[in-house]
Amino acid sequence: MKNFKHLLTLICLTVLTLGCDDDLDLAPQDELSEATIFSTYNNVRTYAWSFYDFLEAFPRSTTWAATRDLDGDLMQNGGSSVSRAYIGQNINVPANSAGSIYGVSYANIRRVNIMLDRIANSEMTTEEIAHWRGVGLFFRAHEFFDLLNTYGGVTWLENELTDTDTDILNAPRDSRDLVANNILRDLQEAIGIIKEDGDGPNTVNPDVARALLARFALFEGTWRKYHGLGDQDKFLNVAVQTSAELIDKHPNLHPNYDRVFNSIDLGPIEGVLLYKHYVIDEVTHTASTNTRSTNNKYDITRKGIDKFLTKNGLPVRNPNNTQFQGDQDFYAEFRDRDDRLLIMSPPPYTVNGDGSQNWTSTGNPGDEEFFPILQAITGGFPYKELPDRNWSKRVTGEVPNFDMLVPTQTGNGYRFWKIWNDHNDAVSSRDLNDDPIFRMGEILLIHAEAKFEVGEFNQSVADMTINKLRQRGSVAPMTIAQITPDFDPTRDPEVSPILFEIRRERAVEMMGEGVRRDDLRRWKKMDYATEVKLGRWIAQADYAQNIPIQGNAPEGYVQLIPLVPPAFPDHYYLFPLPADQLVLNPNIEQNPGW
Repeated sequence: MKNFKHLLTLICLTVLTLGCDDDLDLAPQDELSEATIFSTYNNVRTYAWSFYDFLEAFPRSTTWAATRDLDGDLMQNGGSSVSRAYIGQNINVPANSAGSIYGVSYANIRRVNIMLDRIANSEMTTEEIAHWRGVGLFFRAHEFFDLLNTYGGVTWLENELTDTDTDILNAPRDSRDLVANNILRDLQEAIGIIKEDGDGPNTVNPDVARALLARFALFEGTWRKYHGLGDQDKFLNVAVQTSAELIDKHPNLHPNYDRVFNSIDLGPIEGVLLYKHYVIDEVTHTASTNTRSTNNKYDITRKGIDKFLTKNGLPVRNPNNTQFQGDQDFYAEFRDRDDRLLIMSPPPYTVNGDGSQNWTSTGNPGDEEFFPILQAITGGFPYKELPDRNWSKRVTGEVPNFDMLVPTQTGNGYRFWKIWNDHNDAVSSRDLNDDPIFRMGEILLIHAEAKFEVGEFNQSVADMTINKLRQRGSVAPMTIAQITPDFDPTRDPEVSPILFEIRRERAVEMMGEGVRRDDLRRWKKMDYATEVKLGRWIAQADYAQNIPIQGNAPEGYVQLIPLVPPAFPDHYYLFPLPADQLVLNPNIEQNPGW
């Protein structure tokens, strides 16, 4: 963005300078801009830098990727007693497209198409033109993927749209088949023509394009399968092939899960293909501050906590799991669990000094049981450590924190703290940890799921995918022969036992990254999100304030939302088009049911 601002300044200065010479034949400003911007490799590169803003990354906002996970089953708003609008079926048709995915994505597509339509006439070499065409196709596919995911079939734009293109402006929506196949086509072409090293470190290269292709192909293949559209194998096989190519090239993961999300520089971190880099006093975000302040009060649900296996590789409800000690004792529940659980939610403890910047031990060593455990997992400051603190380093006296230091309170007992670090120590809303946009942890999950969906999942595939992720959580490997129908008594009976475990690993590895709602949508399992959301087991007598407990019992699971949402309707799987688009083009039909 900084380079792009410099380019705009240069254009303005050029126009002013040319205006001082009466002998010069000035071209119109738009022609001059085109001649300048799309003439050389460096100028095209500067123009294309702005495309990176299309990619979702940690924002300067209280709404971010984790917010979408509140529309699923594994997280909830700990400060709310009502269901989210999407789950509670309170979505309204937007009046206009401004600020919507529809409006933003089409504006981005226009920016890309302007470049694609003009670079063929530049001074660049054939190879350079091909490279920028590939970069443009990557970003255009990214935007059409967002549109397809949200609305289904939409109008495909191959070129810049002008007022004279009345046939397109007044045309019906294109089919899902056309849009999906064009995304597939564009990404496959992009992989073949983008320079191998992109434009240097941390830029779009063929492997980044492969990662987007794998993500898209799994989404589209499973959507087609579970929504009964057909032709899923074409997409699923692409997901298998593309993810396999990435695994061959990037076989290793960084051993520390917390560092993937809380590092000040992801450049040296193995398995990160593309990331958003933040720089103090230039580009910062608020995700870590959100986690450690009243900006967000996001909690993990009882179901979300139960997704984490014990270290022996068994589900907590497996009848033969002697390692799980129950969920009615705060400390016992967190013992011998997947290390990633402690990265997602702070483990229990008690210290003296709530609200102050200093603390002392209670004198009971058991109250600090998880201090050395978390230290060993993360490495300690500036990464996660105990006791928990807000952004200004005020101590939380105990976890779970229902009624102590306000910024770190929980609603249901399991506060979400995946993004938590002290790189910009005691400074609010200027967080510096990088955001991984494409990473190999996701690619391993794509490969495992796609392999199962095409009937090729076996122990070898489990070892190269699921078990690499489990190793990072200090969990025993998945052994397929041990996964019987009663392996997890809470399994959805409509889902294969092995597929259920693959999906479990995805839920654990990517919790809070904004993918759960869309996973449930593509599997046609949004009914999971309408289940009762429960939290920690507590006794009301232990707290002065009233905490809602299931069934109004004196002890039991916290239940923040008393009303159960209605059954999830089929038409909610796609979102409504903005109403203004139907007025502008009467030939565009609204999604069914809206």
